[in-house]
Amino acid sequence: MKRKSLRKLWASIIVATSFIFPFSSLSQTIQAAPAVQAKAAFMMDAKSGQILYQHNATKKYAVASLIKILTLAVIMEDIHKGKLQWDEEIQINKDVAKVADDWHFSNVPLLYNHRYTVKSLIESMMIVSADGSTEALALADAGTVGNFNYKMKQVAKRAGVKNPEIYNMIGLSNGELGNLKLHNVNKDQENQLSAKDMALIAKYLIDKYPEVLNITKTKYADFQISKGNTKKMENIIYMLDGMGYGPKKGKMDGLKTGKTDAAGYCYVGTGTFFNRRVITVVLDVPGKYSNQFIQTNNMIDTVLEKYDLVKLNQKNLPKKYQTIKVKHKRINVKLADDALWLPKGQKLENAKVNLQVKKHPKNKKGSVIASLSYRLANNTFKVNLIRK
Repeated sequence: MKRKSLRKLWASIIVATSFIFPFSSLSQTIQAAPAVQAKAAFMMDAKSGQILYQHNATKKYAVASLIKILTLAVIMEDIHKGKLQWDEEIQINKDVAKVADDWHFSNVPLLYNHRYTVKSLIESMMIVSADGSTEALALADAGTVGNFNYKMKQVAKRAGVKNPEIYNMIGLSNGELGNLKLHNVNKDQENQLSAKDMALIAKYLIDKYPEVLNITKTKYADFQISKGNTKKMENIIYMLDGMGYGPKKGKMDGLKTGKTDAAGYCYVGTGTFFNRRVITVVLDVPGKYSNQFIQTNNMIDTVLEKYDLVKLNQKNLPKKYQTIKVKHKRINVKLADDALWLPKGQKLENAKVNLQVKKHPKNKKGSVIASLSYRLANNTFKVNLIRK
């Protein structure tokens, strides 16, 4: 993240509710007054993937330091594989020390030849968006920017992102990496992902490594620069509880902000509402730093005004669909999720239901066997049925 955005920090649409998620899709959008001032916006249920709000959600834009969510996913994967350790110390080379010392960028100081633990570098990357720390982690993990980019692309694809455009782990332009920049790539090139892409990456990270939320929700932490020299870090996500821009009806515990001239102010958030985790994304928000949080709150409020969280159980599945005939035998099934968001005033039992059986379902517990299409008024969504 560019430091000039931090200076501002310190100094100071239509709702397209397409229920397109692993087991549901809404065929017709519900129109409402424009609520979110952002070039792109997206909100989804973190457990089911149900899309609750989207605006320009699939168009790719520069995402600045939001890319560090993907960087963290790669690092966490290698920590879990034993390739990196939380208490492992990483030695800082000249290129990383130079980035960490550049006042244009967000940073904690990293001294040349000094060593810092993986844990402290991750904390500074996620709490204050430290660019030097991010670079140090990536190079220790993969050796080169190109090698780490490859790993990032592989994780992004596993998260469901198609054709990820990734050029570095930090979110800066290629030229701003100095000696570490990619050759044969324009100096102004930045990572390009859509709002939906960023939500999928955030969901992947939280699903696989929920422990990272203990870091992203940390308001204050110390970073030891050298013996006797400690920097106090304050989380730059002002939607955290008690930091000025928390939501009215829930609590946020992450995840990452971003800012470059090309990307504008960007924020990927996550939090719980009615004990249900959601993921929010706003890209290229105009105005001052705090507006990315204001616009995220506008999106959350719009969704909560229009939808109720409805609990699901086997009673919501019509009896005739509780066993499905597949290849001359009947299979016991259940609904794939335990809740969904329904437009206020609508009841699932009033829906018209249509069954669609999968052609080649897997023969194991939890695999998708079929889907049910529920039609309520002008809205149609699908719910997967899985093998018991």
